[in-house]
Amino acid sequence: QEVKIFRALILGELERGQSQFQALCFVTRLHRNEIIPSESMAKLRQKNPRTVRQAEEVRGLEHLSMDVAVNFSKGAQLSSHIHNICAEAKEAIYTREEDVKFWLEKGVDGSMFEVLPQGSDLPELQRCRLCPDRWKPCICSYSLSIEWYPCMLKYCKSRDAGGKVSSYKCGIRSCQKGYTFDYYVPQKQLCLWDEET
Repeated sequence: QEVKIFRALILGELERGQSQFQALCFVTRLHRNEIIPSESMAKLRQKNPRTVRQAEEVRGLEHLSMDVAVNFSKGAQLSSHIHNICAEAKEAIYTREEDVKFWLEKGVDGSMFEVLPQGSDLPELQRCRLCPDRWKPCICSYSLSIEWYPCMLKYCKSRDAGGKVSSYKCGIRSCQKGYTFDYYVPQKQLCLWDEET
């Protein structure tokens, strides 16, 4: 179904009445050229697996407005991985309306999606970092960075005896990318990291 899943586990602040950890899942559409094909991944042989790798290319920050909730029990229709990856985030699985439209066109059951309240529906809805009341609903923001992932195949050129040039796969290019997700929470208590310091 061309699905990309991000899971975040955030340690709770027990002294502020939070549980041990909070889990979030962000589900978006995976575009064809975002990551290398799985067949190529299977052939990868990593030399020096303990090396800390640096990405060769830094891709720009992507800001995503996650305006739809995904029902965990029905999510397997979208991706069988949701059941395993998002098990701790049953009540906090988010996606975007534009991605939902794409999946609906591919025949996914729309009953798994629920549109969340937006700022246009609730004019008093603030960003959580500006909201003074811990028990009020607000728009939370969560950022994460993927420091290293295989994003493209590298091609090298070779010349045969007759001088004809041909290209062949000779490696993998790595990328780094940051994401910021904005999403509705029913109370600021679920978004205490998003406070102005």
